[in-house]
Amino acid sequence: MRKKFLTAALSFAIAVTSTLVCYASNQSDLCFSWYTVPTKNEQQPNSFEARDIIDNYDTIYLGNPDQKKAYLTFDAGYENGNVEKILDTLKKQDVKGAFFVLPHFITANPQLIQRMIDEGHLVCNHSTTHGDMTKIADFDNFKKEIEGVENIYRDQTGLEMSKYFRPPEGKFSEKTLEYAQKLGYKTVLWSVAYADWDNNKQPDTQKAKELVLSRIHNGCVILLHPTSATNAAILDDIITEMKNRGYEFCSLDEFE
Repeated sequence: MRKKFLTAALSFAIAVTSTLVCYASNQSDLCFSWYTVPTKNEQQPNSFEARDIIDNYDTIYLGNPDQKKAYLTFDAGYENGNVEKILDTLKKQDVKGAFFVLPHFITANPQLIQRMIDEGHLVCNHSTTHGDMTKIADFDNFKKEIEGVENIYRDQTGLEMSKYFRPPEGKFSEKTLEYAQKLGYKTVLWSVAYADWDNNKQPDTQKAKELVLSRIHNGCVILLHPTSATNAAILDDIITEMKNRGYEFCSLDEFE
């Protein structure tokens, strides 16, 4: 029993701290996995991974504590019918979101990309290969990861991609923040999220809705995966309840 307890405690500690040393060469190569510690009563969280580092760069993860504003962001790697449902809800609610996409999503779903554009959403950069960006040591290869998805988006739409970048799995280092900023990007993390990404293990809709609503706060940057059937089912209720509580949904272009 004691062994099981210690194993569980160790696993929990690893999950909470989520800090890995990717390289030992210098401080800028330290790898972090972004997380937040949820709070109650709509209070802003104050525990963030490597906050002393991220605040030195163009990053978005937490808005003004004095304003009841919220920012919806979505990591979209593919379509399974639920992304379209998410867009239907956003249109119904007249809410704008930011979609961080991969090349496959752009080429496989040109109609959804165009709809995002037409309905005022931001189409943003989630990298070309969805790999661990902290393992890219030199600027030129990092640039290729960013420009690969930019070029595909430009070729298809004739437009420039919005200059917001979300590192896959929230993994970052000081160097990735520096490189993204050098390319004109703001790195977007989050202050509200939950385990919604496994399509084979979707959470109960009522419990998920209660969980998300228990974590909201002024200036919250919400991360959702639009492939989630649960999210497709609960997003309308979440937006409605947040509006009832006085929240205003804003675009990342309006972030403060």
